[in-house]
Amino acid sequence: MKIFNTNKRINTTENSLMNNLQLWVLCICLMLLPSNFAQQSINDSLTQVHQEVVGEHDDEHKKEESHDDHDEEDNDDAVEISKAQQQFADIVVEPLQLRSLSAEISAPGEVKLNTYLTRKVAPRITAQIMQRHVQLGEHVETGQPLVTLSSIEMAEAQGALQVTNREWQRVKLLGKSTVSERRFTEAQIAQQQALSRARAYGMTKGQINALLTGSKNSVDGKLQLLSPQSGTVTRDDFFEGEYVEPGRELFEISDESKIWVHANLAPEEARLVKTNGQARVQVNDVWLEGHVILAHHVLDETTRTQAVRIEVDNPDEQLHPGLFVETRISISTLDEVIAVPEDAVLRSSDGDWVIFIETAPGKFKAMEVDVIRSINGLVVIEGVKTNTRVVIAGAFFVQSEIAKSGFDIHNH
Repeated sequence: MKIFNTNKRINTTENSLMNNLQLWVLCICLMLLPSNFAQQSINDSLTQVHQEVVGEHDDEHKKEESHDDHDEEDNDDAVEISKAQQQFADIVVEPLQLRSLSAEISAPGEVKLNTYLTRKVAPRITAQIMQRHVQLGEHVETGQPLVTLSSIEMAEAQGALQVTNREWQRVKLLGKSTVSERRFTEAQIAQQQALSRARAYGMTKGQINALLTGSKNSVDGKLQLLSPQSGTVTRDDFFEGEYVEPGRELFEISDESKIWVHANLAPEEARLVKTNGQARVQVNDVWLEGHVILAHHVLDETTRTQAVRIEVDNPDEQLHPGLFVETRISISTLDEVIAVPEDAVLRSSDGDWVIFIETAPGKFKAMEVDVIRSINGLVVIEGVKTNTRVVIAGAFFVQSEIAKSGFDIHNH
């Protein structure tokens, strides 16, 4: 049913009465003229007035029909939601405005060892573990003994070093004028070879000096592995009495004052991250400051995400390898964009992103949009104009009402 505008109907009626009054006045005037001329004039005037009245009525009717058709077209796929329903569902509608966003990407992360500050300790010869000197989680200093080993190969190297060193000291004391040049050279080379072997087996300069000066001249084959750096013992997987082969990792020593966090980002987000960009990591409701040092070039085969490495100062050792954390990574600021809360953008049945707009008070319909990226709980979108009234809270309820009404969720 079409409802016409009442004010417009009244105006049309007033115009008709005025035209009729003018007609009667004209008729009276024409009666004073000769009969044939008067009759013709009256007929012409009646025809003209009739055409004007009918024309005005038709024009007004067409305008009203055009207006009604336009309103129906705007609301033919909109669902009506009462004020009571809107209050019950906590529906909030706001006009869209351009805004500037401080771009900060949120991503889950995992704490990793800083391999640049981590050293592994392993024997270089076959040996038996005699005694452990430190335990897992203990802090050690550079040069601190970690474990004592016993090895036949070390005993042979120690004996050869003592013999060749004594011979070299004797020949060197006699000098080239007393001994032949060949003996002098052979003694020197033999001592150097024995010294190099002892070092290659793991003896330090101090241990070698102690062996050669007589403060520790017993050839017992014992060897102490020392910590190559200050840090925390993060691994010590071995047993006392165990025989170990060369290269078997006995200790892992890591300096955790600066630790790494690998944030897992979608590839399109990882491309926005810059080296040395600011980042922060949340642990126990505390945010620790850090910076990006690199982005990996290989995607994870399972998650199809790209890892971004963040270095974080960790003086109190709040972060430990294997811990899962939340990260925030700063990127360039976005100016003049349209953004809505994440809950305001939903997937349609076909998988397209849609928002819900208010076309008239209490009337809502779906509109497809392009999602650009998510930033701090907001979604940057395209495909909608500013000042459009959009549902920013309660979108799921509106979507359900539209689905129950049987309307097409798309806006083609």
